[in-house]
Amino acid sequence: MGDTMRVLVTGAAGFIGYHLSELLLAEGHEVIGLDSHNDYYDPALKAAREARLTANPRYRGIRGKVEDPGLLMALFAEHKPEAVVHLAAQAGVRYSIENPRAYVEANLIGSFELLEAARAHKPKHLLMASTSSVYGANTEMPYRETDKVDTQMSFYAATKKSNEAMAHSYAHLFDIPTTMFRFFTVYGPWGRPDMAPYLFTSAIFEDRPIKVFNHGDMRRDFTYVTDLVRAIRLLIDAAPVRPASPDQIAEGDSLSPVAPWRVVNIGNGESVQLMDFIAAIEAASNRKAVKNMMDMQPGDVPATWADTALLRRLTGYAPKTSVRDGVRAYVDWYRDYYGIDG
Repeated sequence: MGDTMRVLVTGAAGFIGYHLSELLLAEGHEVIGLDSHNDYYDPALKAAREARLTANPRYRGIRGKVEDPGLLMALFAEHKPEAVVHLAAQAGVRYSIENPRAYVEANLIGSFELLEAARAHKPKHLLMASTSSVYGANTEMPYRETDKVDTQMSFYAATKKSNEAMAHSYAHLFDIPTTMFRFFTVYGPWGRPDMAPYLFTSAIFEDRPIKVFNHGDMRRDFTYVTDLVRAIRLLIDAAPVRPASPDQIAEGDSLSPVAPWRVVNIGNGESVQLMDFIAAIEAASNRKAVKNMMDMQPGDVPATWADTALLRRLTGYAPKTSVRDGVRAYVDWYRDYYGIDG
């Protein structure tokens, strides 16, 4: 896509958006970062991330909600981004039970606004975040992009599956090269306070018990954030092309037969026991967790595991950071950010 490019990143002050923007800036690209800085979790964390980005003259931060009518259209018209990475969303399985309207506004209406802007000012590649949660009640693992995904178990997952379908229709109708990526459990420095690594780490350092759901019988494909954003960066250069005929689609490729649209898993490619993840935090913090064993939470799934063969085929890349190394880096960041000694 040329030596340098202009990339619009929505949710740029978010956990993944920050890391992706930092990587793009380090490579010399220009980043237009849109973020609402909402209060779903501590806005100070978002402000601290963005302050690091705005120190770079090639970063332009814009405050606003993706669902605000016409905002994205105006940004596309002014900046004409070559690549767009849509990460802004209302996240979280559990919060979607309490406040589903937030997911309609950010995930459905916000993504509609994005697609309309891409229709009017077509980027070379539109990339949109989905989630491993779309696999829902599927039990055959590892999860493959070509699996049928019709059994979402949370409203959050349902909005993300809807985003995949919405984007497919726009890719087909308006020839917008689009890649959806399904993230698996992402963790690492600057991580969100509503996610398990933060909840566990903060509780351990504050001598509070941690909640261990499904009595610890959970497995997750834990993906280290720098691995994840490296995969996104490489996928930017792998824009899908509408196939001339369905028989041109390679086995295992999720490329649509009727659109320049594809979905790609980004995961570590292995499933780790939750109790092993907790043990890694205990080792990195040199403290023992007090575990409060709980039943499964509504909307949650017992296991996730990504088949990452398609990502490897498209980019030559496979995430590889071990849970032990990734957790240690996360705990080191946590100590530093919150000023914890010992």
